[in-house]
Amino acid sequence: MDYRKTNAPTNTVTRDIMQLADETGNLYESLVIIGKRANQISVDIKQELTQKLAEFSSNTDNLDEVFENREQIEISRFYEKLPKPTLIATQEFVEGKVYYRNPAKDVDTAD
Repeated sequence: MDYRKTNAPTNTVTRDIMQLADETGNLYESLVIIGKRANQISVDIKQELTQKLAEFSSNTDNLDEVFENREQIEISRFYEKLPKPTLIATQEFVEGKVYYRNPAKDVDTAD
């Protein structure tokens, strides 16, 4: 997913917790889903950032080069300005873009 195009807010937003519980019927289950999705998003963003910054890495330690590399600084600033993974995950959950399933409930309904 392209996290640059997300419509998640960059600051915290007060949310109605009952609205989060509507989809699953359980607030804590909804929060676990959002937490797991936030971890996935965080890992994806970290891998993407690491790949982009790996292009600038060198085997020699040269302090002058570190301070003069504006492209690397701009990339880092861009990722710092992105909404936090928890905010992105919450927005995705509210919009119904998160797929989830509960294996424990699947077993109960199969009996």
